[in-house]
Amino acid sequence: MAVDVQGTVAKGFEGVREEFAAFLAGEAHEPGAQLVAYHHGRRVVDLWAGEGLDGDSLTGVYSITKGAAHLVVALLVQDGVLELDREVAHYWPEFGSQGKERLTLRELLSHRAGLVGVDGGFTTGELADDRAMAARLAGQKPWWEPGTAYGYHAFVIGALTGEVVRRVTGRSIAELYEERVRVPYGLDFYIGLPEELEPRCLEVLPLVPTPEQAEQLVARAAAPDSLRGIAFNAGGHRPPTDLVAFANSRAVRALGPTSSGGVGNARGVAGMYAAAISTVDGGAALLTPVTVAEFARLHTPGPDLVTEQVNHFGLGFGFEYLAERYPFLGEDSFGHSGATGSLGFADPASGVAYAYIRRRFAFPSGEGASPENGRLAQSVLRAAAAL
Repeated sequence: MAVDVQGTVAKGFEGVREEFAAFLAGEAHEPGAQLVAYHHGRRVVDLWAGEGLDGDSLTGVYSITKGAAHLVVALLVQDGVLELDREVAHYWPEFGSQGKERLTLRELLSHRAGLVGVDGGFTTGELADDRAMAARLAGQKPWWEPGTAYGYHAFVIGALTGEVVRRVTGRSIAELYEERVRVPYGLDFYIGLPEELEPRCLEVLPLVPTPEQAEQLVARAAAPDSLRGIAFNAGGHRPPTDLVAFANSRAVRALGPTSSGGVGNARGVAGMYAAAISTVDGGAALLTPVTVAEFARLHTPGPDLVTEQVNHFGLGFGFEYLAERYPFLGEDSFGHSGATGSLGFADPASGVAYAYIRRRFAFPSGEGASPENGRLAQSVLRAAAAL
């Protein structure tokens, strides 16, 4: 079917528009998406398509929020405020129990704490509140010996790293992100969405699976007592967390849990990654090459105990779905995906910052960047290389 793609591309990036339109034309149930890219600090792609959606539209971006949270942590490490190889309990004494005494901030950032959830699970209210989660996690016995293995801390990693930041600075990650990143660059990417912006926010929509996909989803559903079930809050005595309802909740959007509750658009996400590595609007890049190299490099060789993905993380940022899936990216690329299949990243080698935001969950549902990101990102890198 024909798709009306709106927006602009710079000269040389016309192929990106064609690739975006070609993908959407084959998606009968895709209600809208945005695609934005920067090249050396200049916005070169700004596209969108979908009824009721435009370039300014906001939506829940799930784990893309982890990228914003850990950009703040990277800045604090770069400033010397935090030390990667210092024990978490040095900063947060209550954390030092149940075998967690020797866990370092580096190990925490690489999902090695073994604290993927809590006994009995979290309420939806707790999932929306980083401080409430941190208080419960401090006394929780880990699900494996800390530091010996890793697994995706899906709902909780931002609460854990955020409590470290709060103990050291007296401020939340959201407050520091607002001051150091969002406001200076005018980014439409929020950790805690102001109420006056609610009219611009479009609801996330659930996957519309084919019969075959529906069977696969049932077969792959996590057992409540598995590590995956615990990490995605499907364990305990409560019903599994409904990810669609979670992102569409005003309470979640207002509180902005730093693992999962951010709200933004592709312009905001791509702009953040551009600012991290490039001169944007006259400001120097937020991160030095040394900091980028440390946070982007692989810290988790082998399989993830929760997701079964291999070589999954750098420090707070994803590794597997960049270095492994997209070999056309440089080795210092860093970013994070979101549950609908959205993706944001920076590639210092090419100077490209990329963001693709979906409204509807892709298949396979909730499992990282959706497949079309490969062809879309490669079209951007191809155009950048030609310049």
